[in-house]
Amino acid sequence: MVVIIVLIIGAGLFFAPVLVKPRWPWAVTPFNARFLGGFYTAEMVVMAALLFWNRWSPGRLVLVMAFIFTVIVSAASFINLGYFNFARKAPWLWFLVYLASVAVSGLFLWRAGDRPSAKGVTLKPAWRGYMPVESTILGIYGLGLLLFPLTFSSFWPWPVDAFHAQVYSAIFLAGAGGIYLVLRSAPREELLVLGLAQFLVGLLAILGLVITDAAMHRIDWRATGTLCWLALFGWIGLSGVFKFYAASRYFSSQSAS
Repeated sequence: MVVIIVLIIGAGLFFAPVLVKPRWPWAVTPFNARFLGGFYTAEMVVMAALLFWNRWSPGRLVLVMAFIFTVIVSAASFINLGYFNFARKAPWLWFLVYLASVAVSGLFLWRAGDRPSAKGVTLKPAWRGYMPVESTILGIYGLGLLLFPLTFSSFWPWPVDAFHAQVYSAIFLAGAGGIYLVLRSAPREELLVLGLAQFLVGLLAILGLVITDAAMHRIDWRATGTLCWLALFGWIGLSGVFKFYAASRYFSSQSAS
């Protein structure tokens, strides 16, 4: 329940940043607020999908991605304690919720052990060739943001400090982990959820940049770095659309048979 409340508050950074920013555990700039809010909105939709299906697949995928994300964000938070004002309640709640999430998701995964996923679909050769490349690219970039945050975030359209870059690394590493998991065994529900998550992350990242810059007028839209950033998140979103479409076709063919 507490995690859901955090997701709702996090999503508020996208839809009502003026109201949520003063209550966030650390100071966030307008662009960082909308970017974070877009991700939390995508995560909230994924959690809703888990509640809808309420079974091991797609629960397995959601738990693995949640575990990777919360571990990385918790580590980045401990490394950057100077960003938190512990005279306020919000930072304490932040660490409590994230450490609890790490423990709970880790416990579920440990108890599951080698429990197999639901029966998966057979991915076409094109997908089997593409998805390892996608997972590798996201994983390498995520590690880059985590280990060399200022270098790997230097092309982003707005200034990103080391702390935020390391937090953002969790998005890419969780995505890489999810793609690798689905590649090994691709239940239809997990392919749908993964596709939906990637679509929303890409769409809301770009939409958030557009909305924020409409008020701030700080982005150089012709800069090489901006174009690369747009291409990166456009690729993530488009890849999600194709996964969602492929999973939907599998569902349709199953219903027809």
